[in-house]
Amino acid sequence: MTATATLNFNSCRDKLALTPLLGLCPLLAVSNSAISALTLGLCTLSVLLGSSFCISLLRNRFTPALRLPAYMLIIASFTSCAEFLLQAYSYALAERLGLFLPLIVSNCLILGHAESFASKTPPLHALRDALGLGLSFILVLLVLGMLREALGSGRLFTNMDLLLPFATNWEFICFNSPPFPLALTPSGAFLLLAFLIAFKNYFDQRPAQHQPAPEPEPAGSKRVRVTGQV
Repeated sequence: MTATATLNFNSCRDKLALTPLLGLCPLLAVSNSAISALTLGLCTLSVLLGSSFCISLLRNRFTPALRLPAYMLIIASFTSCAEFLLQAYSYALAERLGLFLPLIVSNCLILGHAESFASKTPPLHALRDALGLGLSFILVLLVLGMLREALGSGRLFTNMDLLLPFATNWEFICFNSPPFPLALTPSGAFLLLAFLIAFKNYFDQRPAQHQPAPEPEPAGSKRVRVTGQV
């Protein structure tokens, strides 16, 4: 069981570089500030953790015909809970996210994790993998939101007290005049995301470039199997 779980965890981790890109596409419009990106990332993380745990618990009770509808129902239930909790905690944040909050249910990041990993592993392994995937999703959204807010408005961490009551004095001015107002638009979000992907790919390829090339075998050499019997 341990070897199988490790193999599944490694295969899911290998796909981590491509899967969040599909999940980020419908959320780029709302990540125009750090507060919006962080709030949406936390809501997505809560839905990912809850749905992965339930799907893993019930993984042996789903028939093939009802598997995907059951996954969607579970994800939609946790999405509704996250939406209601956010409206009760901060209605202004819920209004700022708007339609993108209930659209978490259609995020292929969550459904893909449920189908490829949570439905095949025990609950603890599913929770561990969902936590890593959700935190990486929050990190990408937060970095993108901070870049868009700083370059597009010249400020950073505006209205952070809507999510964190103790963060009333966190706002500070980065630029006197916004250097890149296009960053607040979806087009600017795609451009910044492309730079982040290029930056990541550059550092991923650096270890492979420094690895020594394998030495070729001498010509005419052959392997001989010795059995010890004549």
